[in-house]
Order: sequence, then C-alpha cells, then structure tokens
Amino acid sequence: MYHILVVDDEEMIRALIRKYAEFEGHKVTEAQDGMEAVQICRQQGNVFDIIIMDVMMPELDGFSAVREIRKTCSTPVLMLSARGEEYDKIHGFELGIDDYVVKPFSPKELMLRVHAIIKRSASHETASKDIFSVEGLTVDFTGRIVTVDGEKVDLSPKEYDLLFYMVKNKNIALTREMLLSNVWGYDFYGDDRTLDTHIKLLRKSLGPYSKRIVTLRGVGYRFEA
Repeated sequence: MYHILVVDDEEMIRALIRKYAEFEGHKVTEAQDGMEAVQICRQQGNVFDIIIMDVMMPELDGFSAVREIRKTCSTPVLMLSARGEEYDKIHGFELGIDDYVVKPFSPKELMLRVHAIIKRSASHETASKDIFSVEGLTVDFTGRIVTVDGEKVDLSPKEYDLLFYMVKNKNIALTREMLLSNVWGYDFYGDDRTLDTHIKLLRKSLGPYSKRIVTLRGVGYRFEA
C-alpha cells in the first residue's frame, strides 16, 4: 500500500485520482493548493510515497510548492498539468520532479507511472544502503546476513535471494511470475509450489516478523516495510 499526496485545486481531479488509487488499495491525502501541500509536508515529513502535484493553482503554484517541499522532503513528485509546453517540463525536471503528465490524462496510465516511480525510488534507496532494518529484523545485503532480534538467522541460498529481492522491492505487489523469474531465473519451469515452500520456510525463519510477508491472493506476495 502506498500513501499518496494529491495536490490539485480541482475537486473532480482529486476525486478521480483517489478513486483509482483507493481501488488499488492505496491511501490518499488531499491538498487543495500548493500552500496546503507545503504545510502538510512540513508537518508530516517523508510519510508519503509519492506526491501528485498540479501546476496551476491559487495561493502557491505547483512549481513553487515543489521548490519549498524539496527543502525538507525528498518524496518523489509527479507533476500534473494542462500545460504541455517543453519549457514547463524542463522547469519541472530542473526542480527535481520524477515525471510530468499532461491533462487530460488516463487514470490507469497515471497509476502505472506512480508504480514505476515508487519502484525506481525504492530500488535506488536500497541500492544506496548496504543494510536494511525494520523493527528487530536486519538484512545486510553485502554480507548476506539476516538477524532477528540480534540473533543471526541461518537461511538457505535461495531463501536469502528471495528475501533480498522482496526487501529491495518492499511495499510493491510482486506476482508469482516476477518472483520465480527473478529469484529462480527466467528459464524456471518447475512447480510453482516451490515458491510457496520457500515462503513458508522464510516466514518460519523470520519469526515475529513473518507477518511482513503478506500473501496477495491470486497475485503473489508483498514485503511490507
């Protein structure tokens, strides 16, 4: 589940994005203008996975809002605008936005772009850190060491690979096909119960933190961080 901040002075646009985002299981916070968005980010910090920001708004336009938000918040930003001129896009990217979508837009395409941005951001974040920790669970990517409440956990090579891939793609719904192809290899044609068996063993090894591996019925799994 992602937490999305939607900033737009048009209530219909906010409602449309909320509808599609909540249908996918995401949480949405709304702001009616740039000033409100800046205040929310100052108060709540980096709690959002992505910000969808309109350009033309009263009080404070989207470009100015992004400039202020960037002073205290590194959350990815997708700019939404009726203005598709090249200089507007260039200005946005110079401010550090991650994508620029011109209105009118396809809500389905917008959500696909949101997923892509968050996945890319998560990958970059993980790649820049050798160690991932949440509660009492620690994963050392370089040393291939996993500890639970300070105690080293003995995992098989495939269990390591499976956990590492899920952690690197944390909070993202991973299909069974994605897990099998990325952990076992693209040429894997075995029984996909192999995946279920390894998930079961991995959950057992993670003890109290096994709940972070969430089963998505009919889809696959997600590692919640």
